[in-house]
Amino acid sequence: MTSSPVNSHNEWDPLEEVIVGRLEGATIPSSHPVVTCNIPPWAARFQRLAAGMRYPRMMVERAQEELDGFIALLESLGVTVRRPEAIDHRRRFGTPDWSSRGFCNTCPRDSLLVIGDEIIETPMAWPCRSFETHSYRPLLKEYFQGGARWTSAPRPQLTDELFVPGFRTPKADEAMRYILTDFEPVFDAADFVRAGRDLFVTRSNVTNAMGIEWLRRHLGPGFRIHEIESSCRTPMHIDTSFLVLAPGKALINPEYVNPARLPAVLDSWDILVAPEPEPIGGNLLKLTSLCGKWLSLNVLMIDEKRVIADRHHTGMLRALEKWGFEPIPCDLLHYAPFGGSYHCATLDIRRRGTLQSYCE
Repeated sequence: MTSSPVNSHNEWDPLEEVIVGRLEGATIPSSHPVVTCNIPPWAARFQRLAAGMRYPRMMVERAQEELDGFIALLESLGVTVRRPEAIDHRRRFGTPDWSSRGFCNTCPRDSLLVIGDEIIETPMAWPCRSFETHSYRPLLKEYFQGGARWTSAPRPQLTDELFVPGFRTPKADEAMRYILTDFEPVFDAADFVRAGRDLFVTRSNVTNAMGIEWLRRHLGPGFRIHEIESSCRTPMHIDTSFLVLAPGKALINPEYVNPARLPAVLDSWDILVAPEPEPIGGNLLKLTSLCGKWLSLNVLMIDEKRVIADRHHTGMLRALEKWGFEPIPCDLLHYAPFGGSYHCATLDIRRRGTLQSYCE
């Protein structure tokens, strides 16, 4: 067992410490093609009109109530909860090439990747998220002083060369294409999930091939990175398409992932096919959610058996029970306009376990 305060190798070892995001200061993301191409069309229209403004108080208060309940649940399960600083995301920032307002720090899973005792700040493709990890700096310094490794991937320039001009989302019968070029490495941590020495990734509109290759070289020969092929036309983040839940068990979204086309290292694994999600009621939530309907997959493992899942998605709760897990229902539906659910809203800092190989 490492003496570092940071120690997390997979998605299922017993969870001891976690960072949970914040809603304070949340700002509707600034307009940019890489933002609007990634979110549902109805939310994109809302985003263009209100970009750079604060989220309406009503939306924040409802999500905050659910977030407080989620944090209380984690603490009741013996998990230490840490938080980033609350900051004003409306403040404008920039580089010599561009300027933007911020977004929010609701989803630490996106900007920080934990591999063992190392925390990696990721090179994010949304300009409005370029300095998001600054709100986590007090925690990162504390973990570093305690013995953790702290790395930052090369900060991207985010100039026009990174983005395909006039990009149009491919239709279902067209070949897949992405808004990102390989001008420089970019990736979100949430496009990766971890199973010890094996990581799984989806290439997306925020993670390019050069970003995947940067992480592969950085981690070295002790790790393998496998690409999960997704048929989603607007891919962003693997944890609504594919998630590893326990040794030998992976959960897939059947609309986006074909089990026959999974990497060969998963041939001996049980592939659990998620049930169709329950429809979301309420026009406001449907219009403002930054996520698709498959947010039902966005669960958080407390250990190999216990899993926090959304109370609304009863089909998923029943399926988890059938597969031998112990689901713990919770409420976080109103977090979707801010970027995610249980997996997105958290970053595993310490899980009680060691580095192992779970794939043949």
